[in-house]
Amino acid sequence: MGKHLQTVAAMACMKSLLMVFNFIFWISGIAILAIGIWMEVELYKYMEMSTEFSGTAPYVLIGIGSLIIFIGSFACCCTVKGQPVLLYVYGAFLAIVFVMELGAGVSIFAYRTKLTEGFDKGLTQAMINYRNDTAHLATDFDLIQGTLHCCGNHKSSDWLDLNPRQPIPASCCIKENCNTEKENEIYTQGCYDKVIEFLDANIGIVAGAAVGIAFFPLIGVVLSCCLASVINKAKYEQMA
Repeated sequence: MGKHLQTVAAMACMKSLLMVFNFIFWISGIAILAIGIWMEVELYKYMEMSTEFSGTAPYVLIGIGSLIIFIGSFACCCTVKGQPVLLYVYGAFLAIVFVMELGAGVSIFAYRTKLTEGFDKGLTQAMINYRNDTAHLATDFDLIQGTLHCCGNHKSSDWLDLNPRQPIPASCCIKENCNTEKENEIYTQGCYDKVIEFLDANIGIVAGAAVGIAFFPLIGVVLSCCLASVINKAKYEQMA
């Protein structure tokens, strides 16, 4: 009887720990979903300036985040019902999520390197097509110049060096309604270094978070399998 009580106590403890894990895991899904949406809404405007741009990375995170939210909701039912088979299935799902998150993090790191390689050419192309742009890159370029306080690709005079030559746009102005022909009234630093620095910082954080969170599901794999084992042990002791 003493052993059975110990087993019941261990089962209750494992259930409590797994419920806490499920809640945190569910919250992590919301966080990954939010990061994916943020990348699609905000970082997209910067990333598409690169000739190596690919829009899949945000959707991968959105998909993983949605999957985690779904699995987290399913996990609560598995934990409450205490069915060993369901717990093992949950553990298998968590193992799959671990592989997906780790792969996503590594892919984003690799994508960051590839993305930065295409910015020099991409920014120059956007400048050439600035006046007759049909892909909204001109609007994005204006946003970049105004937000990051930069002008041109590597320097403000890049606009004047184009063939055909183009006037420096108003988004290069330090203050509104400036004279863009006066160097002291416009941003002179180029946007290339500023964009690279901005994306390196932000995409690096996203990739690092994805890799870091990836190992969290392994805790759930251990907890779910241990709880399933304890439940089977309790059933065996009742039959003995």
